[in-house]
Amino acid sequence: MKINTLEIDSVQKRFDEKSVLTDVYLKCETGDIIGLLGRNGSGKSTLLKIVFGIQNADQKFIRVNGIIKNKTSELLQDISYLHQDNFIPSNFSVKKAISLSLKKENVAAFYADEMIKSLRDKYIKQLSGGELRYLEIKLILSNSSKFVLLDEPYNGLSPVMAEKTNELIVENSQRKGIIITDHNYEKVIQVATKLILMKEGKVHHLRDKTELIEKGYLSEGML
Repeated sequence: MKINTLEIDSVQKRFDEKSVLTDVYLKCETGDIIGLLGRNGSGKSTLLKIVFGIQNADQKFIRVNGIIKNKTSELLQDISYLHQDNFIPSNFSVKKAISLSLKKENVAAFYADEMIKSLRDKYIKQLSGGELRYLEIKLILSNSSKFVLLDEPYNGLSPVMAEKTNELIVENSQRKGIIITDHNYEKVIQVATKLILMKEGKVHHLRDKTELIEKGYLSEGML
Protein backbone atom coordinates (compact mmCIF):
# COMPACT_ATOMS: atom_id res chain seq x y z
CA MET A 1 0.00 0.00 0.00
CA LYS A 2 1.26 3.46 -0.88
CA ILE A 3 2.05 5.71 2.08
CA ASN A 4 0.76 9.24 1.47
CA THR A 5 2.14 12.21 3.39
CA LEU A 6 0.48 15.49 4.39
CA GLU A 7 2.80 18.20 5.70
CA ILE A 8 1.41 21.32 7.33
CA ASP A 9 4.33 23.72 7.48
CA SER A 10 5.09 27.24 8.79
CA VAL A 11 1.45 28.14 9.44
CA GLN A 12 1.01 31.61 10.89
CA LYS A 13 -2.26 33.36 11.72
CA ARG A 14 -3.11 36.60 13.52
CA PHE A 15 -6.53 37.96 14.39
CA ASP A 16 -6.11 41.72 14.78
CA GLU A 17 -3.03 42.02 17.00
CA LYS A 18 -3.29 38.56 18.54
CA SER A 19 -1.11 35.74 17.23
CA VAL A 20 -3.23 32.57 17.13
CA LEU A 21 -0.82 30.24 15.28
CA THR A 22 2.96 30.60 15.22
CA ASP A 23 5.09 28.57 12.81
CA VAL A 24 2.95 25.45 13.20
CA TYR A 25 4.36 22.26 11.68
CA LEU A 26 2.94 18.77 11.69
CA LYS A 27 3.10 15.75 9.45
CA CYS A 28 0.39 13.14 8.93
CA GLU A 29 0.91 9.90 7.00
CA THR A 30 -1.33 7.03 5.95
CA GLY A 31 -1.97 5.01 9.12
CA ASP A 32 -1.62 7.99 11.46
CA ILE A 33 -4.43 9.03 13.76
CA ILE A 34 -3.27 12.34 15.17
CA GLY A 35 -5.07 13.61 18.25
CA LEU A 36 -4.93 17.41 18.29
CA LEU A 37 -5.75 18.63 21.79
CA GLY A 38 -5.82 22.02 23.47
CA ARG A 39 -7.99 24.39 25.44
CA ASN A 40 -10.67 26.62 23.92
CA GLY A 41 -9.06 29.33 21.81
CA SER A 42 -5.80 27.45 21.32
CA GLY A 43 -6.27 27.45 17.52
CA LYS A 44 -7.23 23.83 16.82
CA SER A 45 -10.27 24.49 14.62
CA THR A 46 -8.57 27.49 13.01
CA LEU A 47 -5.65 25.27 12.00
CA LEU A 48 -7.92 22.65 10.40
CA LYS A 49 -9.83 25.34 8.49
CA ILE A 50 -6.55 26.81 7.25
CA VAL A 51 -5.32 23.40 6.10
CA PHE A 52 -8.55 22.82 4.17
CA GLY A 53 -8.43 26.33 2.73
CA ILE A 54 -11.63 27.85 4.14
CA GLN A 55 -9.74 30.16 6.53
CA ASN A 56 -7.05 32.54 5.34
CA ALA A 57 -3.59 32.37 6.89
CA ASP A 58 -0.83 34.95 7.02
CA GLN A 59 1.48 32.17 5.88
CA LYS A 60 1.13 28.46 5.17
CA PHE A 61 2.67 25.67 3.13
CA ILE A 62 0.51 22.56 2.64
CA ARG A 63 2.31 19.69 0.94
CA VAL A 64 0.77 16.43 -0.22
CA ASN A 65 3.41 13.86 -1.14
CA GLY A 66 5.94 16.68 -1.40
CA ILE A 67 3.86 18.88 -3.73
CA ILE A 68 2.69 22.27 -2.43
CA LYS A 69 -1.10 22.61 -2.66
CA ASN A 70 -2.37 25.73 -0.92
CA LYS A 71 -5.69 26.22 -2.75
CA THR A 72 -8.86 24.44 -1.64
CA SER A 73 -9.58 23.45 -5.25
CA GLU A 74 -6.23 21.62 -5.35
CA LEU A 75 -6.88 19.84 -2.06
CA LEU A 76 -10.42 18.53 -2.57
CA GLN A 77 -9.23 15.18 -3.95
CA ASP A 78 -6.69 14.78 -1.16
CA ILE A 79 -8.34 16.09 2.01
CA SER A 80 -11.85 15.76 3.48
CA TYR A 81 -13.02 17.99 6.31
CA LEU A 82 -15.75 17.36 8.88
CA HIS A 83 -16.93 20.77 10.11
CA GLN A 84 -18.40 21.24 13.57
CA ASP A 85 -21.70 22.13 11.88
CA ASN A 86 -23.83 19.70 9.87
CA PHE A 87 -23.32 19.79 6.10
CA ILE A 88 -26.14 17.62 4.65
CA PRO A 89 -29.27 19.62 3.64
CA SER A 90 -32.20 18.78 5.93
CA ASN A 91 -34.60 18.19 3.01
CA PHE A 92 -32.43 15.36 1.61
CA SER A 93 -33.35 11.75 2.18
CA VAL A 94 -30.65 9.59 3.74
CA LYS A 95 -30.56 7.54 0.53
CA LYS A 96 -29.95 10.66 -1.56
CA ALA A 97 -27.16 11.90 0.73
CA ILE A 98 -25.43 8.53 0.46
CA SER A 99 -25.87 8.14 -3.30
CA LEU A 100 -24.47 11.64 -3.94
CA SER A 101 -21.49 11.11 -1.64
CA LEU A 102 -20.26 7.65 -2.64
CA LYS A 103 -19.31 5.77 -5.77
CA LYS A 104 -22.10 3.38 -6.79
CA GLU A 105 -19.98 0.29 -6.14
CA ASN A 106 -19.40 1.35 -2.51
CA VAL A 107 -23.02 1.94 -1.52
CA ALA A 108 -23.90 -1.68 -0.64
CA ALA A 109 -20.96 -1.98 1.76
CA PHE A 110 -21.97 1.33 3.36
CA TYR A 111 -25.43 -0.06 4.15
CA ALA A 112 -23.91 -3.15 5.79
CA ASP A 113 -23.55 -0.99 8.91
CA GLU A 114 -26.60 -1.82 11.08
CA MET A 115 -26.88 1.74 12.34
CA ILE A 116 -26.92 3.13 8.79
CA LYS A 117 -29.37 0.43 7.70
CA SER A 118 -31.82 1.63 10.37
CA LEU A 119 -31.71 5.17 8.92
CA ARG A 120 -31.98 4.40 5.20
CA ASP A 121 -35.69 5.17 4.78
CA LYS A 122 -35.62 8.45 6.71
CA TYR A 123 -35.05 12.08 5.77
CA ILE A 124 -32.16 14.06 7.24
CA LYS A 125 -34.58 16.30 9.19
CA GLN A 126 -35.95 13.18 10.94
CA LEU A 127 -32.59 12.13 12.34
CA SER A 128 -31.43 12.87 15.86
CA GLY A 129 -28.31 15.00 16.23
CA GLY A 130 -26.25 11.91 17.01
CA GLU A 131 -27.61 9.91 14.08
CA LEU A 132 -26.85 12.73 11.66
CA ARG A 133 -23.36 13.20 13.06
CA TYR A 134 -22.62 9.49 12.73
CA LEU A 135 -23.88 9.46 9.12
CA GLU A 136 -21.70 12.46 8.25
CA ILE A 137 -18.61 10.96 9.87
CA LYS A 138 -19.09 7.67 8.03
CA LEU A 139 -19.60 9.47 4.69
CA ILE A 140 -16.43 11.53 5.19
CA LEU A 141 -14.39 8.47 6.15
CA SER A 142 -15.77 6.38 3.28
CA ASN A 143 -14.80 8.68 0.42
CA SER A 144 -11.62 8.42 -1.63
CA SER A 145 -9.60 11.23 0.00
CA LYS A 146 -6.11 10.50 1.31
CA PHE A 147 -6.58 12.48 4.54
CA VAL A 148 -9.48 13.38 6.84
CA LEU A 149 -9.76 16.29 9.27
CA LEU A 150 -12.38 15.69 11.98
CA ASP A 151 -13.46 18.74 14.01
CA GLU A 152 -15.45 17.77 17.13
CA PRO A 153 -16.67 14.44 15.70
CA TYR A 154 -18.01 13.15 19.04
CA ASN A 155 -20.31 16.13 19.59
CA GLY A 156 -23.86 14.85 20.18
CA LEU A 157 -22.93 11.18 19.92
CA SER A 158 -24.20 8.65 22.44
CA PRO A 159 -21.53 6.48 24.10
CA VAL A 160 -22.40 3.59 21.74
CA MET A 161 -22.12 5.84 18.67
CA ALA A 162 -18.82 7.28 19.93
CA GLU A 163 -17.42 3.76 20.26
CA LYS A 164 -18.62 2.85 16.76
CA THR A 165 -17.10 6.08 15.45
CA ASN A 166 -13.74 5.12 16.92
CA GLU A 167 -14.01 1.72 15.25
CA LEU A 168 -14.64 3.50 11.92
CA ILE A 169 -11.65 5.79 12.49
CA VAL A 170 -9.29 2.91 13.24
CA GLU A 171 -10.59 0.87 10.31
CA ASN A 172 -10.21 3.72 7.81
CA SER A 173 -6.78 4.76 9.10
CA GLN A 174 -5.43 1.72 7.27
CA ARG A 175 -5.83 3.68 4.01
CA LYS A 176 -5.94 7.30 5.21
CA GLY A 177 -4.19 9.72 7.52
CA ILE A 178 -6.61 11.18 10.09
CA ILE A 179 -6.40 14.27 12.32
CA ILE A 180 -8.98 14.62 15.13
CA THR A 181 -9.66 17.51 17.46
CA ASP A 182 -12.34 17.17 20.13
CA HIS A 183 -12.97 18.24 23.72
CA ASN A 184 -13.69 14.60 24.54
CA TYR A 185 -10.00 13.95 25.12
CA GLU A 186 -10.63 10.42 26.41
CA LYS A 187 -12.10 9.30 23.08
CA VAL A 188 -9.29 11.01 21.18
CA ILE A 189 -6.60 9.36 23.30
CA GLN A 190 -8.34 6.00 22.85
CA VAL A 191 -7.60 5.93 19.10
CA ALA A 192 -4.71 8.37 18.57
CA THR A 193 -1.39 6.96 17.40
CA LYS A 194 0.20 10.39 17.97
CA LEU A 195 -0.76 13.23 20.31
CA ILE A 196 -0.19 16.92 19.68
CA LEU A 197 -1.01 19.65 22.19
CA MET A 198 -1.75 23.18 20.98
CA LYS A 199 -0.83 25.83 23.51
CA GLU A 200 -0.28 29.57 23.04
CA GLY A 201 -0.28 29.23 19.26
CA LYS A 202 2.35 26.54 19.10
CA VAL A 203 2.19 22.76 18.67
CA HIS A 204 3.86 20.41 21.12
CA HIS A 205 4.53 16.91 19.81
CA LEU A 206 4.08 14.61 22.82
CA ARG A 207 5.99 11.43 23.61
CA ASP A 208 3.01 9.97 25.49
CA LYS A 209 -0.26 11.01 27.11
CA THR A 210 1.30 11.75 30.52
CA GLU A 211 2.74 14.94 29.00
CA LEU A 212 -0.83 16.26 28.83
CA ILE A 213 -0.57 16.55 32.61
CA GLU A 214 3.00 17.87 32.62
CA LYS A 215 2.06 20.64 30.18
CA GLY A 216 -1.05 21.64 32.13
CA TYR A 217 -3.80 20.47 29.75
CA LEU A 218 -5.06 17.82 32.19
CA SER A 219 -4.95 17.59 35.96
CA GLU A 220 -3.64 14.63 37.96
CA GLY A 221 -6.11 11.75 37.94
CA MET A 222 -7.77 12.71 34.65
CA LEU A 223 -5.98 10.06 32.57
